[in-house]
Amino acid sequence: MEFKSDFYTLKGYQMIENTKITSSMEDYLEMICRLLKTQDVVRVTELADRLNVKPSSASKMVSNLKLSGLVTFERYGYIKPTAKGEAVGEYLLYRHDVLNDFLCLVNNSEDETEQVEKIEHFLSRGTIENIKRFMDAVRGVL
Repeated sequence: MEFKSDFYTLKGYQMIENTKITSSMEDYLEMICRLLKTQDVVRVTELADRLNVKPSSASKMVSNLKLSGLVTFERYGYIKPTAKGEAVGEYLLYRHDVLNDFLCLVNNSEDETEQVEKIEHFLSRGTIENIKRFMDAVRGVL
């Protein structure tokens, strides 16, 4: 008896998506773009500090982002998103804000950063847009 399922492991779904940018890369790019909202430049040491990682880990990830065409970076210099990186980064910030807003409403809280960071990589763009539409509708009713 053969049983076929539409269920996969998390790794299986990730392999199906064949994403070009990993969850870790998203976290770094999101933080770079977040920092650039309030300051002119970002350095590896500051990025590492804000993400609670070692500078060597941050440097390696910034190199990966550079290879993916998402940032420009010269050793011991400033990190700047490329046009592509800026577009991706803006979406990552938007996704974070939508999810934080939604979870704060659901949990009657002020900040849900930890939960957002744990789940944001697993939701599709369509789901994020639907959550945004839902939140807009709820606000229109309240």
